[in-house]
Amino acid sequence: MIYELRIYDCLPGRLPALLTRFNDHTLALWQRHGIRQAGFFTTMVGENSNRLTYLLAWDSLAEREAKWTAFIRDPDWLAARDASERDGPILANVRNELLAPTAFSSVK
Repeated sequence: MIYELRIYDCLPGRLPALLTRFNDHTLALWQRHGIRQAGFFTTMVGENSNRLTYLLAWDSLAEREAKWTAFIRDPDWLAARDASERDGPILANVRNELLAPTAFSSVK
């Protein structure tokens, strides 16, 4: 199992638009594409209160490549993304890391 950590830093005041996009559109599209989320988090205390952090679970790098590529090319995703940014961009920065659990991790 591989986990993908994704960190989205939003422009000031735009986190609600990102949360709405995930709730109303992205999660259903992920389900259609077989993308599994392992948790979503907003920052309560930390360097950026305009941050969304989440984890995706993948069986392999090949699965990630195939499913993520299909998702980002999906016309419904592109339409939802464009509609959510009608009032301006949402994201200032996106970061991601692919993580492998250690032998002693409670998450395998």
